[in-house]
Amino acid sequence: MNYELFDVIVIGSGIGGLVTATQLAAKGAKVLVLERYLIPGGSAGYFQHQGYTFDVGASMIFGLGNKGTTNLLTHALEAVNLHIESITDPVQIHYHLPNGLNLKVDRDYEKFLQNLIAYFPNEEKGIRSFYDECQKVFNSLNSIELLSLEELGYVLRVFFQHPLACLGLAKYLPQNAGDVARRYIKDPLLLKFIDIECYCWSVVPANMTPMINAGMVFSDRHYGGVNYPKGGVGQIAQKLVEGLEKAGGQIQYQARVTKILTEQGRAIGVQLANGKVYHGKRIVSNATRWDTFEKLLPADKIPANEKNWQQQYKKSPSFLSLHIGVKAYVLPAVTECHHILLEDWQNMELARGTIFVSIPTLLDPDLAPTGYHIIHAFTPDWITDWQGLTPTEYAEKKEQAAGEIIDRLEQIFPGLDAGLDYMEVGTPLTHRRFLGRVDGTYGPIPKRKLWGLLAMPFNRTAIPNLYCVGDSTFPGQGLNAVAFSGFACAHRIAVDLGL
Repeated sequence: MNYELFDVIVIGSGIGGLVTATQLAAKGAKVLVLERYLIPGGSAGYFQHQGYTFDVGASMIFGLGNKGTTNLLTHALEAVNLHIESITDPVQIHYHLPNGLNLKVDRDYEKFLQNLIAYFPNEEKGIRSFYDECQKVFNSLNSIELLSLEELGYVLRVFFQHPLACLGLAKYLPQNAGDVARRYIKDPLLLKFIDIECYCWSVVPANMTPMINAGMVFSDRHYGGVNYPKGGVGQIAQKLVEGLEKAGGQIQYQARVTKILTEQGRAIGVQLANGKVYHGKRIVSNATRWDTFEKLLPADKIPANEKNWQQQYKKSPSFLSLHIGVKAYVLPAVTECHHILLEDWQNMELARGTIFVSIPTLLDPDLAPTGYHIIHAFTPDWITDWQGLTPTEYAEKKEQAAGEIIDRLEQIFPGLDAGLDYMEVGTPLTHRRFLGRVDGTYGPIPKRKLWGLLAMPFNRTAIPNLYCVGDSTFPGQGLNAVAFSGFACAHRIAVDLGL
């Protein structure tokens, strides 16, 4: 062989891909990461303009705490001897909901429960029972090292070390959060609140959200907490790349993979848009499953189990994003970093129904010029609404959509329009173009109610030597979840390579 052979080639430098790469490089594997864009991070990337540093995606970050086993971003950085300074957020979300439901999810667990019970005094017992059950799930997760459930040696070892925790988790694997909530809660408005508690990170209501994921999110916010990385979310990926290179791994930018190469049914390498070919013993795709199996592999190579998966899951919507620079006086004296705005429960799951807001400069003022704040407002939207437009129509539609969102945000921040300094509008087409995600999708969501997390695929695929990582794999969306996927993928590959 006269070509260079890598142990592992990772397609894409999202957080799942980078965690896989750094874990393996730290174990001595020869790793190459290929990234189509100019910087790493994917949805956890950043861009800069006129003195502002904007996060591409959300800035509500779990996994940067300093205790327990579930702080996976912290552990991923520690594996390559790095640390990131972070700022604690005292409130996870400030909800602005119909029926006058104006509620803050305080970092302090008891304070949050009291806030919610004040609105639903007759449901105190149900509220405590539901969220306490979420804590049970979290405590089980938080007592074990989170690695690949596909590796029998690890599963047996963990079971013998923590039998009760494992049995507890096994019990919740087939359950959804909505089923558990309905055991304890009867008030339809309170159940709607549990729905949006799930929707704000899973993009589906509670009856479609796995209980394992809900237990993680609803409890870790009061344990490890929401912590914002100093310098912006993009710092997480930048640090992981620094660690990758220190450990001897490589990353190439503007290296768009167009084909996964196979020989006798096994993955053996990749081809770039410029024709360059790289060979690897193991190939990891951090692209979505649709991109992996419908674009990077020949259409006739889609395995049957992937077709089955596509019967169960569909693409979630993309997002319409407003990245805004605004004069500081626009924000009231006591303003939280994260907000969710919904005026009508009927619209929660519709395009542009729910508005998510991040104001990271409340935690890290250095991201904006002095006297200004960043507001990142985003709302689910479908790519089909933005296709087939002329450049003029596209620009006009963007302006109109931005105007409508700003009008709605004025309910929370009066004078926002007058205080605007800078605005960039991103559509689902923008997400597709810069993040390389099919239709700009946020990730997979169930087509119908499924058995909790049981339908989510692990990292190995039906094609030998090809693995998937990221939000198309167990346990799903969110930075901490894709970090879990990265740990699991790296562990599985390390065992397969005998590292």
